[in-house]
Amino acid sequence: MYKNMPKKNILLQVFILIVLCLAFILAGLVILVSRYYPLRYTGVIYEYSAEFGLTPEFICAVIHTESKFNKDAISSAGASGLMQIGESTAYWLADKMGIDDFHYDQIFDPGLNVRMGCYYLNLLKKRYDNTDLALCAYNAGLGNVDSWLDNPDYSGDGKTLENIPFKETRNFIRRVADAQRIYAVLLKWGFAPRPSQAALATKR
Repeated sequence: MYKNMPKKNILLQVFILIVLCLAFILAGLVILVSRYYPLRYTGVIYEYSAEFGLTPEFICAVIHTESKFNKDAISSAGASGLMQIGESTAYWLADKMGIDDFHYDQIFDPGLNVRMGCYYLNLLKKRYDNTDLALCAYNAGLGNVDSWLDNPDYSGDGKTLENIPFKETRNFIRRVADAQRIYAVLLKWGFAPRPSQAALATKR
């Protein structure tokens, strides 16, 4: 029995070493993922995605693509906040949503920005009945999307786009789709715990 003890100790040490190595690798992966695919403001993301019939991974992907979760982000075109909402769009949304005394500097508030962004995406999805078209309109504007749908060079049926003329918009849709797949995995693995339905209901 005593002769077997060293072997058992060696096996135990090897096992512990393997577990520690796996733990370090997992910790490194978590840090890497958190750096390139951050998850912040998940409470409001869960709340407003549920309220407006959207998935949280979709909203996370839009935020990641638009601002990398920087609530103070301002684009070269002047769009601001997590979901990069422009000034004229923000005032139009505030009016439609019944938000009184709205001032554009409020757009940097994460809760209000995500609420407006989710409302707008829900409106666009209802208008076009197509997620990609909704994203096109979110990025390029309703006027551009409507004109593309009326143009046989871009649409054969007036309901879908066979070709998107703006490279920026094509890239936007691709990047959102790529990020959505990653955030779906992160949320499924519990990187951001999902609030209970009762908790969400009390916030509405």
